[in-house]
Amino acid sequence: MKRYVIERDIAGVGKLPPQEMGQAAAKSNDALAELGAKVQWVQSFVAENKTFCVYLAENEAAVHEHARISGFPANKVTEITGIIDPMTAR
Repeated sequence: MKRYVIERDIAGVGKLPPQEMGQAAAKSNDALAELGAKVQWVQSFVAENKTFCVYLAENEAAVHEHARISGFPANKVTEITGIIDPMTAR
C-alpha cells in the first residue's frame, strides 16, 4: 500500500457541527467498505475550507474511486514517498 495526502476543497468544513462531521465520516466509511482492502483512511486534518486526508491505497486510482463513491472532492492527491520527524536528526 502507498501513502497519500488528499487535499479536499470543501467550503465551510471547519465550521461544521460535530453531528455533520460524524455524518461525513460515516459516508466515507461506507465508501471504504464498498472498496474493500484497496483503500484505508488513516486520518484527516480539518481547516477552515479544506481537509487534508491521509490514506493508504493500492494506487492513486483507488483514492479517486473513493472520492467518486463518497462524493467528497479529491482536488489534489500527492503520494508520500517518505516521512521525517524530529527523530530523523538523530
